[in-house]
Amino acid sequence: MFVILFYDFGEKRVGKALKTCRKYLTWVQNSVFEGEITESNLKKLKYELVAKMDKEVDSLIIYTFANMKYSNKEVIGIEKNPQSLFL
Repeated sequence: MFVILFYDFGEKRVGKALKTCRKYLTWVQNSVFEGEITESNLKKLKYELVAKMDKEVDSLIIYTFANMKYSNKEVIGIEKNPQSLFL
């Protein structure tokens, strides 16, 4: 499945969230990640992030897609982490 993940964590926890997300997904820009992930790895990722967050002040939003067949990604301005594919 394809995932787009956004988080808004407090200053003390944001670095830990960044490190955790980078293990599973591709960094797009500040607190935004995307990528293909298995269902089991998504469960692990959510478990790790929930353990690091303070649910009273932090937030986590995850969009999941079965596939990207009908999607389109448009970047306007500077792309923070351009992905280049080499065949």
